[in-house]
Amino acid sequence: MKFAVLVFPGSNCDIDCYKAVEDSLGEPVEYVWHTATDLSAYDCILVPGGFSYGDYLRCGAISRFAPVMAEVAKAAEQGKFVLGICNGFQILTEAGLLPGALRRNMSMKFRCHDTVLKVVNNTTPFTVDYAKDEEIVIPIAHGEGNYYCDEETMAGLKANNQIVFTYSDNPNGSVEHIAGICNVQGNVVGMMPHPERAANSLLGSEDGKRMFTSILKTWRDRYDAASIR
Repeated sequence: MKFAVLVFPGSNCDIDCYKAVEDSLGEPVEYVWHTATDLSAYDCILVPGGFSYGDYLRCGAISRFAPVMAEVAKAAEQGKFVLGICNGFQILTEAGLLPGALRRNMSMKFRCHDTVLKVVNNTTPFTVDYAKDEEIVIPIAHGEGNYYCDEETMAGLKANNQIVFTYSDNPNGSVEHIAGICNVQGNVVGMMPHPERAANSLLGSEDGKRMFTSILKTWRDRYDAASIR
């Protein structure tokens, strides 16, 4: 399985994502610059955290126009796996690949600490190695992680089981305590907490590692099924 880690001007969690894949899975992983126009070689695209384009206008508002984002949309349509973390989540909402928006934290302060998440949906390619309603410890580091959507969108999220993670303490004021969501198909996930920073016991938690093992497990299951056919 081959992973791409996108890099925008201002990305600062790209190395973390790269190391999480390398150390947790040992699968091929490459950095891909935001000007790339072909992602066909990759099975999973990671959109990392940071401050792409200095968060000018809005977080992710400029990055969504980068050439590579057209390829991300194409990969999502093809059923490939796309994971947006923190600023990556913001970029995916700005690009229309996920519904809703991320606003300033309710406290108007940057929050950087461990959080306890509940795994609401453990059927996505990113969460199959978790138990439903399991509580996991994943750190956050953001100033604009307050997830918001209107009532109609929220009804759709609930009806389609698109809420993937919720906070136990809701550190940013997100509607319905939402920490992460997926698209209707389940192959695109966005989340504000950083699983790549919880993939090794030296970092204080290994709970994020299973997001990466889940991706590989799902991909192998698909590959094996395709081979049988």
